[in-house]
Amino acid sequence: MKTKIAVAKGDGIGPEIMDAVIRIFEAADVQLEYEFVEMGKSYFDAGHSTGMTAKAKETIENLGILFKGPMETPKGKGVKSINVTARKVWNTYANQRDFRTLNGVETVFSKAGIQINLTIVRENIEDTYGGIEHMMTNDVAVGRRLITRPGSAQVIRYAFEMARRKGYKKVACGHKANIMKLTDGLFLETFNEIAKEYPDLQAYDIIVDDLCMKLVSHPEMFQVIVLPNLQGDIVSDLCAGLVGGLGFAPSANIGDNISIFEAVHGTAPDIAGRNIANPTALLLSGISMLRYLGFTANAASIENALLYTLEKGVHTGDFGDRSTKSANTTEFAEEVIANLGKHPSVGGAFSQPNFECKTNTDHKPEKNKMTVTQPDIKEEILGIDVFVEYAGQPGELAEICKTKLNDKLKLVMISNRGTQVWPTGSVYTELIDQYRIRFEQANEGGLTQRDVLGLATELSDVVKIASTEMLMKFGDKLGYSLAQGQ
Repeated sequence: MKTKIAVAKGDGIGPEIMDAVIRIFEAADVQLEYEFVEMGKSYFDAGHSTGMTAKAKETIENLGILFKGPMETPKGKGVKSINVTARKVWNTYANQRDFRTLNGVETVFSKAGIQINLTIVRENIEDTYGGIEHMMTNDVAVGRRLITRPGSAQVIRYAFEMARRKGYKKVACGHKANIMKLTDGLFLETFNEIAKEYPDLQAYDIIVDDLCMKLVSHPEMFQVIVLPNLQGDIVSDLCAGLVGGLGFAPSANIGDNISIFEAVHGTAPDIAGRNIANPTALLLSGISMLRYLGFTANAASIENALLYTLEKGVHTGDFGDRSTKSANTTEFAEEVIANLGKHPSVGGAFSQPNFECKTNTDHKPEKNKMTVTQPDIKEEILGIDVFVEYAGQPGELAEICKTKLNDKLKLVMISNRGTQVWPTGSVYTELIDQYRIRFEQANEGGLTQRDVLGLATELSDVVKIASTEMLMKFGDKLGYSLAQGQ
């Protein structure tokens, strides 16, 4: 019996390259049945705010697998990216992108004889991609960066399990915990905890800027790299550049219930309908999907045919030897089909899976899953940070705040753009019209929400409040950072 999957052809060149890939699958006798769903820019334009019809959403949730072409999000109009929305709504928490040297795809590294074979695993749900942003004043925008322990654990454990399945020996954690000590610090802390469960793998961490430098100079050093969402997005595109560009970069978005396989390059509207687009990235993504679904022999056969085709110099107009004739999309697919059963001279694929965690579509969850790692941990309120709009000097603001103090809270610090400006600071620190005022408990005995929010309410009589954050202690760890210079 054939396995049914949802297919969204996408926008721009999407339909052309999807048709080419499906022709290759059919020629290879892959036992798939396709249910085409309505997603993309035209559905935004038709009034569907999520970029998909209700029927498409239902189909994808019932089947658990979406194979999609590139999609365009309309610029402006206040709409969210359909690609990001799909990944987040269906909790495809791990974005896996495999990068390898391909014969026939010339890069500075292939010319130097340096072979690249690395995988980026990017956290796919959290970080700045929550899109939670506010204007605190007319001059100050703020975005919340959410890093959670459960979300970090999901993607990090996936990275270690995938490394084992694919025979990798090293897993690196890319981060910026030297600066973002709580958010990236939590991601790194979770990585170090989970690494203890995999003593057979070498686990180490690397600051993301150092990682980028090493990737463009010695990419052969790395095998698996797991990163938070935004950093992973940037680093994965950097790695695509190492192997020839986004046209050779497959993408798998893995969740426990729904998974998405897609090309992550653009829709290329300038060449849409001309039958000259390169289908390689979507084909490689499809090959990953086949392995995920258990069609490992089909996956190996198609991958070997693709590698053989590239090795023989067949190319579309965006890469390859410019002195030889380019193949169009249809011709490239026909070459791959003609080469089924053939093997490249180097770098051939085998019929082993690199996924063993197929999406669970046996039942639909009855309610949203809630994960709390330590529900009984002791929590204490130690104070409050009050963010205010104020265009005066720090000392003046401090005197205003002192008029509202009570016996439970004391004024500790005022910062501007994260740098302390009171009680000490420098006259050379340039200011904007948004300050953070930190109040901490004045005496032993603990604080309540009413205590700290009551102070914020009192303060609102004399200065404009933009937002507040409670200063918490969880167990023996402080849940807030110090200001620069504090």
